[in-house]
Formats: sequence, structure tokens, C-alpha cells
Amino acid sequence: MQIDPQFPANHQVIGKHRHADGTHFHLVWGPGRVDPDTAANERVAESYRTRGEEIVPLGVHGTAVAVDWDSCVADGACIEACPVQVYQWYRTEHDVPAVQMKDATSEGTGENNLRDGRRDYTDKSDPVREHDCIWCMACVSVCPPQAIKVEETNLQYHEKGAAAMA
Repeated sequence: MQIDPQFPANHQVIGKHRHADGTHFHLVWGPGRVDPDTAANERVAESYRTRGEEIVPLGVHGTAVAVDWDSCVADGACIEACPVQVYQWYRTEHDVPAVQMKDATSEGTGENNLRDGRRDYTDKSDPVREHDCIWCMACVSVCPPQAIKVEETNLQYHEKGAAAMA
């Protein structure tokens, strides 16, 4: 299932994932919903079973560069396609269940920016450097489940959401 193209209007801010630089962050939008296609993906399901984690609603990470973590199957094509390293695997820095990432702080080092850098298929592509996006849309075009939306006009929602969290 693809990302809801109207997610800022249809969701609310449920978290603020901060960049360690103290200035940048991306918002987390929810409520999420378990994507039946992702949950049925055997690689994803097996990774969750191995970790002893449940597949639960996670929401959308980012606003102008947004990844629906419920639809993400940890393919990694977006990470490799991005010329400015907006993304990294979230487990690069925090090897915790994804639900714990909605209010995390990440360095955004860009390490493990290859498909095989993921820990397993529970890992998610995190737009930790959303602020560096150059709007090339390479990530959108390569995402198998269409879990990514890049929309520069969504910056207005980022500002409104940030103000509401202040």
C-alpha cells in the first residue's frame, strides 16, 4: 500500500525526531496503520518474529521527505538512490523497536547507506537529513511499495506541526 498522498491533512503530529545538530528535525505523523502487504511480506514477518517484535502501526516519518514506515519493506533502494544522503537505516544508531523512534535523536551520520547496511527487514529508511533534500525525486521513483512522498510544498505542514509541538 502506498503512502497516503494527503497524510499531513489526514494525520496528526505524534512525534518529533531530532537531528543531533540541535537545529534540524523531522516530524512523525500518525496514527499509523499496519499495511497488510508489508505484514504479509515473508522477509519482513520473519525478521519481526526473530526479534520477538510485533508488527504495529508506526506512522509516517518526515513531512517534505516522508516515509510511511508502515508500508516500508526495508528494500533500501531509496538509501542508495539519494545523492545527498537524506536517508539512513534507523537501526544504524538505535537498535530498538521502531515505535521507540518517534521522539528519538539521531546523529544522521550517513553510515550504512547501502541496502545491505540494514540490520534486518524490521529496519526502516529514516529521512534523518530531510533538510538536505534537493527534490530530485530519485527515492520516490525506486521505492517498491511506494512508501515515499517528496513534496516541497509540505514544508508548510512541517512549520505548522513544529509550532504545534513547541
